[in-house]
Amino acid sequence: MYRNRTKVITIGDRKIGGGNPILIQSMTNTRTEDVESTVAQILRLEKAGCEIVRSTVPTMEAALAIREIKKQIHIPLVADIHFDYKMAIAAMENGADKIRINPGNIGDRDRVKAVTDVAKERNIPIRVGVNSGSLEKEIVARYGGVTAEGIVESALDKVRMIEELGYDNLVISIKSSDVLMCVKAHELLADKTTYPLHVGITESGTVASGNIKSAIGLGLILHQGIGDTIRVSLTGDPVEEIKSAKLILRTLDLRKGGIEVVSCPTCGRTRIDLIGLANQVEKMVEDYPLDIKVAVMGCVVNGPGEAREADLGIAGGQGEGLLFKHCEIIKKIPEEQLLSALKEELDNWKE
Repeated sequence: MYRNRTKVITIGDRKIGGGNPILIQSMTNTRTEDVESTVAQILRLEKAGCEIVRSTVPTMEAALAIREIKKQIHIPLVADIHFDYKMAIAAMENGADKIRINPGNIGDRDRVKAVTDVAKERNIPIRVGVNSGSLEKEIVARYGGVTAEGIVESALDKVRMIEELGYDNLVISIKSSDVLMCVKAHELLADKTTYPLHVGITESGTVASGNIKSAIGLGLILHQGIGDTIRVSLTGDPVEEIKSAKLILRTLDLRKGGIEVVSCPTCGRTRIDLIGLANQVEKMVEDYPLDIKVAVMGCVVNGPGEAREADLGIAGGQGEGLLFKHCEIIKKIPEEQLLSALKEELDNWKE
């Protein structure tokens, strides 16, 4: 499996690559210069399960803010640099645990060397990022458009540039909003490098459409053993990215922990507000550290049987419902007490 043979890279107090657990990333959407707002958002992300966070550093004020932000958070902080190499240097000098650059956007070789020299001096990893929208004109012309092959060539060119400068503490990120192109690019890249890969579908869209595209793309990539860190890029509250990433990893059996909620799609037999109840259950179980499956079913006749794989569940009927455990009915409950009965059982959960 590719993931087991990638180079181990240390980011703050976390390690990726070499078969280490796949870590979940997100990116703040506050102004990094606003330390209070940025810290508040990062703490929310931490609570949701974020393990590495990235913040943009477009100004010197933002670079200086890194130092204050770092004092108040508990996960590694990655500085995202777009064009100005001075921002990369300042971010590292102010405590960034990793920087993300596209060397092609930074400028000439001397500027890339200046960044690399500081990273080498401080042993700070560099994430080399290439997006399908940032490919060099000559590569686009050579391949007759934006292609997976072109994305990989561009990324490896940037990696070689930094390697030639004597540094190999690197992570590679190649992204495209075209899901199948992104999948193919990762398959090609995995055969050409042993650097750990950060995986994501860029510009995937809103929470609804972005989740679908990301689940398909990340699922296809991760299931092949490719990917050491992930981000689900969504247009919305970044906390939603963490929820989605955790579910994708759990679905692929790449992560344990946390309650998985399953629910039936409703039908003409449903006599309760199953949609509302399922949403309430999902919200309620977020803070439970249990590694179990909970079912929310809309039919007392077939519900427990259909949810045979669930560890615990509730099923609603006309005015009353059932609480069941491992397919065995524990007791009948008035409809309005289904949620509280489930919570009580979770509070006292024992196998």
